[in-house]
Amino acid sequence: MKESLSKYRQALMTARSVYLSRLIDRNKTNPKFLFESVARLTHNSTLNLQVPQALNSDEFIKFFKGKITKIRQTIQCTSLATNGCQPPASLMPINNETFESFIPIKHSELLSLISSCKSSTSLVDPIPTKFFKEIVPQISNTLLNVSNSSLKLGYVPKPFKMAVIRPVLKKPKLEPSVLGNYRPISNLPFISNIMEKVVVRQLSSFLQKNNTNELYQSGFRPNHSTETALVKVMNDLLMASDRGLISLLVLLDLTAAFDTVDHNILLDRLEGVVGITGTALSWFRSYLTDRYQYAHVNNESSKATKVTYGVPQGSVLSPLLFTLYMLPLGNIIRNHGVGFHCYADDTQLYISVNPDDTSLLSRLEDCLLDIRCCMAKNFLMLNTEKTEVLVIGPKAARNKFHHRSISGLPTQPNTVVRNLGLLVDSDLCFDAHIRSITRTVFYHLRNIAKLRKMVSLCDAEKLIHAFVTSRLDYCNALLSGYPSGSLHKLQLVQNAAARVLTNTKKFDHITPVLSSLHWLPVKSRTDYKILLLTYKALNGLAPEYLSDLLTSYNPPRLLRSQGAGYLYLG
Repeated sequence: MKESLSKYRQALMTARSVYLSRLIDRNKTNPKFLFESVARLTHNSTLNLQVPQALNSDEFIKFFKGKITKIRQTIQCTSLATNGCQPPASLMPINNETFESFIPIKHSELLSLISSCKSSTSLVDPIPTKFFKEIVPQISNTLLNVSNSSLKLGYVPKPFKMAVIRPVLKKPKLEPSVLGNYRPISNLPFISNIMEKVVVRQLSSFLQKNNTNELYQSGFRPNHSTETALVKVMNDLLMASDRGLISLLVLLDLTAAFDTVDHNILLDRLEGVVGITGTALSWFRSYLTDRYQYAHVNNESSKATKVTYGVPQGSVLSPLLFTLYMLPLGNIIRNHGVGFHCYADDTQLYISVNPDDTSLLSRLEDCLLDIRCCMAKNFLMLNTEKTEVLVIGPKAARNKFHHRSISGLPTQPNTVVRNLGLLVDSDLCFDAHIRSITRTVFYHLRNIAKLRKMVSLCDAEKLIHAFVTSRLDYCNALLSGYPSGSLHKLQLVQNAAARVLTNTKKFDHITPVLSSLHWLPVKSRTDYKILLLTYKALNGLAPEYLSDLLTSYNPPRLLRSQGAGYLYLG
């Protein structure tokens, strides 16, 4: 009896291990899914991930459509939309080059795109994506003909424009019974995603060649990220603080930005500003018209409704279209001499002033007025409830500064704000960010420890990198030169992760363990990130705004170090 029970437990452990190994391997690049799976398997999930049964699909689709209609009506009624605002000068064509037609793709390119796509299946797909990929060799010629015909004729087939809406809570702790707490994520047919990837590649190449993109827009661009955006902004704020100035950082947020995009304005911008004409423009016009969507909730689907505004959240092409829709914003802000940076619909403004002379703040006020006017003309609405302000600089300078009310901003500044995932405080010491990382990572480590006996070393390391290393490394370049006492808190987190992974006892020496895992200590990882960003900036692999921060050292006379690649430290 004992022998049978032992065999049963061993078989059960093996089955669990195989299941977890496959689950982790398939979703190693999807931390959100892994988080939900690990929390569920450890019975440690306090989050209700299911939509309540009381809410149905018809209610969701009606709410989402009504919300956009209400936003547009509010914008049309506001005085800013009709108060004689002139179209900004940035609406002039950016260059003389035009993008008239797409280039037909080759068979090898199509196969490469299909293999690189995730195997997720939408409800509008006739067959599972995994099976679709298996039969691609038999149908690839037909797919190639369909794709190239669409690009050549400037026409998008109607089945490619049907989206299924899956409501997702904006934040895990929000009340799930409130419709306004959900974000509509569109799932499009797999073939539609392939088509959009082809268009994104060719359009991005054209934009890069003609330098059409906004310099300080880091959303959805090669070599750009939230981290590069934060490095640039924090560098500017730190430099101002070193000069004894104080800075106002304003974080703007748009309400349902992707869903309120006006199709006619977008098409005019693509043609008049970007330079898209001919069959390429016809393709975009076909892509935006006659779109339909329906909501799917609790295994029930709503009726399909026509999409008259917006670009679908969750599609491949929409982020690029939205950044082009926002092109006028950069020049409007630049005309006021205000620093800024954008990541998709998140915009941050900052201006540095002498604490004894705050007259420059009028620039910020005028800039905000023009931004609001520009947004209204483009049927975009600033979310005043989520707009945040932070006063940054030396404490003595901040004490001299008397914060005055600025129209459109909160009357009282925040002490800490979350900016693109980074917690920023008035001293730029990032203590709040380190505390947040420590708290979050230890929560995940406790869950991983419960599964450690059931997963192999390789699979456990994937979980560690997904939940721990990714958080330790995010924006760690900003911690360069940070006090070792504060960095020690992050080092303790890394030590704990190594102990969980290798089953090392609490009081055993951890340095040899880190060495055996080839894990750099936290301080070395920050130095490595700085060196990596510098290397990329010097070799054209980083955004232009980071490359501009580096100045090559040119000695006053001819020396052997002339071509050594030294940088000037000013």
